[in-house]
Amino acid sequence: MWNYFADLNAVPRPSKKEERVIEFIRNFGEQLGLPTTVDETGNVIIKKPATRGMEDRETVALQSHLDMVHQKNADTNFDFSTEGIRMYADGDWVKAEGTTLGADNGIGVASIMALLASSDIAHPTLEALFTIDEETGMTGAMNLKGGLLEAVIMLNLDTEDDRELTIGCAGGIDITATGNYTSEQAGSGMKGYKVTIKGLTGGHSGMDIHRGRGNANKLMNRLLFQASEKTGIKIGTIDGGGLRNAIPRESFAIVAVPAAQGETFTGIIAQQEAIFKVEHATTDPSLQVLLEPADVPAAVLPADFQYKLLRTLYTCPNGIYRLSPDIENLVQTSNNVARVLVQDDSYTILCLTRSSVDSEKMDLAAAVRSALELLGAAVKLSGSYPGWAPRPDADIVRIMRELYQEMFHGAPDVNACHAGLECGILGANYPDIEMISFGPNIRGAHSPDEKVQISSVQKYWSFLLETLKQIPVQA
Repeated sequence: MWNYFADLNAVPRPSKKEERVIEFIRNFGEQLGLPTTVDETGNVIIKKPATRGMEDRETVALQSHLDMVHQKNADTNFDFSTEGIRMYADGDWVKAEGTTLGADNGIGVASIMALLASSDIAHPTLEALFTIDEETGMTGAMNLKGGLLEAVIMLNLDTEDDRELTIGCAGGIDITATGNYTSEQAGSGMKGYKVTIKGLTGGHSGMDIHRGRGNANKLMNRLLFQASEKTGIKIGTIDGGGLRNAIPRESFAIVAVPAAQGETFTGIIAQQEAIFKVEHATTDPSLQVLLEPADVPAAVLPADFQYKLLRTLYTCPNGIYRLSPDIENLVQTSNNVARVLVQDDSYTILCLTRSSVDSEKMDLAAAVRSALELLGAAVKLSGSYPGWAPRPDADIVRIMRELYQEMFHGAPDVNACHAGLECGILGANYPDIEMISFGPNIRGAHSPDEKVQISSVQKYWSFLLETLKQIPVQA
């Protein structure tokens, strides 16, 4: 399995650019001599007959997604379009050099590859489903047609804690705000500065949103707002965050400040850094706010637009909106202010709103949209996908709960999660299929700190193999 993970990580596979990894998986299935198909969207399905003695068991679908989040540290020299992930082992963990590792969901993909290639692992009839574009829209799952799978049980291998059996998840919707402004000259007597916020922990905007980690976009806006209240600061550019499903770790701004207020401005930056470090000492211990001289920006925001922009971003909800009243400690609804780009007379603001309750998801999206429209932005809601309603009494849930207890001498955490797993979408065209999600310990997903625990992968792998042996006889 580790060898297949290494092979997979040698193939560039960003969301929406999965051509190479689709061909990689297609070739893999065909070289094994197994029935392999690629649907119109790019999902790959490989089928394998049951091993001897398992022919009367229910058919099982094994599902993982091919794409990965491409994130790197600003000081890492790496080209995701041409290079394979640089992996290394650090004690009990596998990590990557300054980039995301791709364990999400590469470990799941590699597990399925190992099962398909095996000659000595007992299993029922398998249908391997490799979906695309899970990370930025779930278009693979969205466009998977009914009738392609015969399985009555689906094992989704995309959970990131080996104690968890996930049986429900949140849905989501993308919010995109764009607009234009007419820049003006900074004027005379100004000094230029570059403000940098970096070193935040970041992480998955669903699974980690409850941890209270700093959002670089919100912190930068807070800092610039304070400076605008006390100095004649003029903003040239703002460039913060990246992908919608990652909590922003870095933000950069180029500003102009009246020379006479330079000392006041530097004092505000130092004061805000001290405040941020106190507030985020636990969640973001490496947080830094850096100030360095820069050329005075050739163009800056007009005063009225700057006023509205800073207040709009201050108003825009970020983080937990509501906890579930039914499941303890489960985030029900949240929003991530993922990307803020202001430059060259145009701006873009990206958010991802999540909820396990569709009506509440749309309500929060309407609140975010309203704030952005008051700025004058054109706001588009897109990529909406449903959540996955838990079925705690399903046979596969009972089987895996009891098996976990037997193997690891403790009860698993059977729960729902705030991430956007594909199960809810897949269930729309396969409403009778029983689904469950599990996996090994992965930490820092969607960030360059991503790592997967070696011993946990061993635990997860043994659990997967034993689960396949316990699949019930066909009804």
